[in-house]
Amino acid sequence: MAGGAQDGGEEAITGINVTPLVDITLVLLIIFMVTTKIVMNSSVPLDLPKAATGTSDVQVVFSIVLAADGRALVDNKPISSDDAILQLARDAAVAHPDLRAVIKADAAVTHGRVIHVLDLLKQAKVNKIAFGVSPITTTPR
Repeated sequence: MAGGAQDGGEEAITGINVTPLVDITLVLLIIFMVTTKIVMNSSVPLDLPKAATGTSDVQVVFSIVLAADGRALVDNKPISSDDAILQLARDAAVAHPDLRAVIKADAAVTHGRVIHVLDLLKQAKVNKIAFGVSPITTTPR
């Protein structure tokens, strides 16, 4: 008999059918390929830090702090208004072409103000921008 067991069916199965395994693997591969394409097209580009092993390059950071009461600090120095950031950022970008800006805003600062500062940095041709956050502390139980 073709494909059937002989002598009452007491023999062990000696062959493994790998077709379902291959089918599942190919479906998973296609799913991963499609989702990777979606994930890689994020709306906010991330500029992840690089290790500076073996080099003496110092990365220049342009720090902007936006307080809830309306004050603004650039590199820990108070400025008169948010619009003053544009000229300071232009000067820093000319002096350091690889300038990295970090925006630290209080939780009560309006979204519009943060976007305005972000727009000023883009006008000054500062392309590497990050947002400073505080880690959430967990309390032990």
